[in-house]
Amino acid sequence: MAVKTKWTIDHHPCGHTTTVDLSDRPADRRAGYARWLAGRDCSDCWKASRDNDAEEKETWLENKRAQEQAEADNWAKQYRMPPLDGTDRAVAWGSRCRHQLMAAAYTALVLEGDTTEPEWEALEDTARTVTRAGWWIDQREAEPGDLPELLQAASASDRPTENPYA
Repeated sequence: MAVKTKWTIDHHPCGHTTTVDLSDRPADRRAGYARWLAGRDCSDCWKASRDNDAEEKETWLENKRAQEQAEADNWAKQYRMPPLDGTDRAVAWGSRCRHQLMAAAYTALVLEGDTTEPEWEALEDTARTVTRAGWWIDQREAEPGDLPELLQAASASDRPTENPYA
């Protein structure tokens, strides 16, 4: 007599019952796998929980981005940072990147380093000249201590000009 290939599984977590074809498993491993399946949600419930997790994650991410955006906007207003240039999406992302990099650089250079407040203010003035959102996005993974060198390396295309024909 052959070992059965179709198993009826009572999924304990969700309470559903399914019939599963285990013919692709070796005969001596089918019973153990069937017991393992019984301790898990059925496929439909598992997929539904993943969809809910994705929705929860998306909601969490939207809330986190909104909070970061509000912090970046308040920071930019407080420290008189000019608006960035670019698409709406790039401007929002760039302003968050600028805020995070500038805050981390202040900690690294002033609070933990040997940069003085007047030197930091000069660095802030230089940062105000870089208004291309894409530049700040490109620097999002930069080391905070590298900010002075990065700002010096910013090209003319990253800074606005008063000449509308440039």
